[in-house]
Amino acid sequence: MSRTPEVPAAAGATGARRTRSPAGTVRLAEVAAIAGVSEATVSRVLNRKYGVSASTREQVERALQQIGYERPVKGEIVLILVPGLKTPVFAAMVTAIESELTPHGLRAFVCPVVPGSVIERDYIEPMLDAGIAAAVFLSASNTLRNADPMARQLLEGRGIPYVSVNGGFPEGATPVVSTDDWRAAELAVSHLYDLGHRRIGMCAGPVGNTPADRRVEGFLEAMDARGLSDAEDYVVRHHYSVDGGRHAADELLPLGVTAIVASSDDMALGAMRAATRRGLEVPKDLSVIGYDDSYLLDFTDPPLTTVRQPVESLAETSVRTLITMIQNRGVQSGEVLIDPELRLRQSTGPAPR
Repeated sequence: MSRTPEVPAAAGATGARRTRSPAGTVRLAEVAAIAGVSEATVSRVLNRKYGVSASTREQVERALQQIGYERPVKGEIVLILVPGLKTPVFAAMVTAIESELTPHGLRAFVCPVVPGSVIERDYIEPMLDAGIAAAVFLSASNTLRNADPMARQLLEGRGIPYVSVNGGFPEGATPVVSTDDWRAAELAVSHLYDLGHRRIGMCAGPVGNTPADRRVEGFLEAMDARGLSDAEDYVVRHHYSVDGGRHAADELLPLGVTAIVASSDDMALGAMRAATRRGLEVPKDLSVIGYDDSYLLDFTDPPLTTVRQPVESLAETSVRTLITMIQNRGVQSGEVLIDPELRLRQSTGPAPR
């Protein structure tokens, strides 16, 4: 008696679960007939093997969705590509993402990378056959203009879903979850303006970095809305570091700025250091606002006012989106922006007379 072949759901990323048939089985012939492909092609898609075009893979995925199959998530790996963990906000985001993944049986594999470098590919390539469920680009190559596309293309070639945090790939149509950097700049400028500051400078991140570019855009918009149309003269771009902030502030302070908005907390601390070296007091002579937020900022001298990234919301939204994608259910492409929050401490005060 002939029988439609079935394949058991393999461990890791190779399995699938049908909601209307015994768990752990996929009827290849049924899926192949709906998708208009061979059973071998269906098997390759289920096992995320090479040799299937993107359009064919989409046909098979739609067929799987049509007949009610969901990929299991238990025991699988999610790669988190992040530019190191020395910066507190990245460590906090990785921890939050791990906490959100755990209830779904997913394990995080943290990949410290130089954004856009070959290191991203070096992590992804050997892991492709290890049961990767998904990946998160956390301020990695997704934040760089003209970044090498190989990392995401490796994932797309296997049909492995991924989410980008704080900036998306311009060619990609996958979900992006970001802090609203325009809103962040508005919060900072509004606070300083209300304190009487009019000559406000910005220590911004490097050109071509998506969050840095957006924060500059937001800063200029917020200043222009208040009639301060010469704000572009008070924007200095540098690296996201204490030294970067110090060098940027060394250019701004001779221009007579009374306040500085920084693109990161490290840059803000560098700006405070530059002010101290010139004999200025914060916030008496210069107000400074950072960006990101960490509990350590309560212990700086003075404690740093900053715009806090919504770490928990970013992690929750990113993982919820990933789970939906892993289960082969449709998600809306595009970018979700989450509002930041101004954390007032003691590094900002009234503009000096």
